[in-house]
Amino acid sequence: MKAYDFLIVGSGLFGATFAHQATQKGWRCLVIDKRAHTGGNIFCRNEHGINIHVYGAHIFHTNDKRIWDFVNGFSEFNRYTNSPMANYHGKLFNLPFNMNTFYSMWGVTTPKEAQDKIKEQIADLNIDHPKNLEEQALKLVGRDIYEQLIKGYTEKQWGRKATELPAFIIKRLPVRFTYDNNYFSDKYQGIPQGGYNTITAGLLKGIEVKTNTDFFADREYFSSLAHRLIYTGPIDEYFNYTAGELEYRSLRFEHEHLQMENYQGNAVVNYTDANTAYTRIIEHKHFEFGTQPSTIVTKEYSSEWKPGMERFYPVNDERNNRRFDEYQQLAKKEAGVLFGGRLAEYKYYDMHQVIGSALAKSARILETYFSPGDIFS
Repeated sequence: MKAYDFLIVGSGLFGATFAHQATQKGWRCLVIDKRAHTGGNIFCRNEHGINIHVYGAHIFHTNDKRIWDFVNGFSEFNRYTNSPMANYHGKLFNLPFNMNTFYSMWGVTTPKEAQDKIKEQIADLNIDHPKNLEEQALKLVGRDIYEQLIKGYTEKQWGRKATELPAFIIKRLPVRFTYDNNYFSDKYQGIPQGGYNTITAGLLKGIEVKTNTDFFADREYFSSLAHRLIYTGPIDEYFNYTAGELEYRSLRFEHEHLQMENYQGNAVVNYTDANTAYTRIIEHKHFEFGTQPSTIVTKEYSSEWKPGMERFYPVNDERNNRRFDEYQQLAKKEAGVLFGGRLAEYKYYDMHQVIGSALAKSARILETYFSPGDIFS
């Protein structure tokens, strides 16, 4: 008789959501995490009364009422609306790209004027089917906005020329011909009051959790504890990098406590020129409309991932996707193991997507009787 039904490696949103759902149905779970805290990248640290988004800005947004109701069962959310700014050599522009951006850039006041300006700037490029990020961006917003607000920021973020990046990356950025600075178009949006740790604590309530515990330090022992394994870590590490290392971009954060009430007047300001080393500055108190007498800001630097660093953004180019396909084939043959989350699926996920995936997979598995030889698919 094993001590647990499920060993869950990783206490981020996928692992914590799966553990919560399994526990609600009476299954015995053990959650382990190699970090000193739970919650993965949504972890917050409170300093001077301010909740710091330790691993970068996280704004919850979704159109799925079921998921919105689910997370609100653990914490009430505020009305925060993500409206970042772009700083290009000291001049500020609204993001996402909308009529306020176009007015600041060109002085145009109507959608037709903005659309005509974009067409004029790319008329000689003949971009019918964009082959890379640069061509896709030019087609969407023209030369000026691409060169001032996209090119430098993107190349810092990814460490590659925009002409070497796939077009789909830029498609995530909204372009609107309305005066609307709301970055997300989702119906539901906000920040949990008290920070994201309230969500993690609610998901893991009553569940045995061990932090500072590395699955790979004693893989055989940990695997022996439970009938089933839910693995949310890097899939290439699980298979001992047999198909090669998957590439990621990592981030470095410089946190600073400032003796002033308000540093930049906004939670997120992107620095889009190529010469500024950091990609953005986050002022955390604005996520929760803080009125503290001091403030904490974070400069964010992008770099290539190396062993010992945190993995943030998968580099989903052709070579890496081929490697991941090899790992997926290995995963399908792995008896009693479910791979889930952004690292195990080598996929950029928003928070609501991770939760949705965990809810769907847990429902499928937990509602079906399984025996020790079953394979998760």
